[in-house]
Amino acid sequence: MSQKNIGFLSRIQNLFQKNKIGEVLVNRGLLSPEQLRYALKQQKITRQNLGKILLSHGLISKGELRTTLMIQGSLRFALALATLTLSLFTLSPRSAQADEIKDIPLSIAVNALDITAAQGVIQPALFGSGEQRSSDLSAFTKWSAMFDRFQTEVDQPSSQRLIRQWRADLSSLRGRSLMDMVVGVNDLMNRVPYINDSRNWNKSDFWETPIEFLSRGGDCEDFAIAKYASLRALGVPESLMRIAIVKDMQKNIPHAILIVYTADGPMVLDNQIKSVIRASSILHYKPIFSINRSAWWVHMDRPLYSPAQPTQIASAAR
Repeated sequence: MSQKNIGFLSRIQNLFQKNKIGEVLVNRGLLSPEQLRYALKQQKITRQNLGKILLSHGLISKGELRTTLMIQGSLRFALALATLTLSLFTLSPRSAQADEIKDIPLSIAVNALDITAAQGVIQPALFGSGEQRSSDLSAFTKWSAMFDRFQTEVDQPSSQRLIRQWRADLSSLRGRSLMDMVVGVNDLMNRVPYINDSRNWNKSDFWETPIEFLSRGGDCEDFAIAKYASLRALGVPESLMRIAIVKDMQKNIPHAILIVYTADGPMVLDNQIKSVIRASSILHYKPIFSINRSAWWVHMDRPLYSPAQPTQIASAAR
């Protein structure tokens, strides 16, 4: 693994560094730092398990210890899953900072990118998680490479017929409300056949451009990307959208969805769910990370951290 890759993953690990049982208890407000120091001193003397010491001295209850151990296990699982997922993104020699990543080509746009949809929209943390933002997109080369290929494809004669049809389909949504566009794009893209990457590309994980997706079908992240690009073409600010990689707790697998923030809260556009649905209505998704062209966010269990402040978009500037 390259030094750059090691450095990137170490930054993720730093987000989860406070995962020892005592630190978790302090972060949850169940134990004071002074009590923890006392218990650790007793542990050195008696060589007993820290949990047993805390219980024997009446510093915490059995229920509090049990819950904290579950949270600690979830945090370590989240770290392992985030590291595994992020390892799918191989680093390229050049930097791929946010300002270098291309968005949709202007030739795709069917509506001027100047709508005021972003004004006053609140962005709560996804699915009740805490989240940490970073503008360093250097590890996400499949994301940036997809935009590079997309820019090249729109100029190819072989793509023009598909692009004309795509723009014609989107034109019926031009000028509509944000929710109308969200629902329309979700319905339109969910008609495309689901085809997994191993069958489509002979690869375990390949992030398709919208043109590749509309030509060949695709899997979950390809649906999410095509919906993102379609809404951008309709003028929706990228600040209102993220591709989210989540763990489907029912199927026990990673999954990709598109999140669109609206005045009514974050909405989920999902190839596994026919209709657009509020994120607050979904209980079986655990967010791992989310991304747009400007930044990415790692998600974690909120009880271990200070309550996340929702982001408010104060202007429509994009």
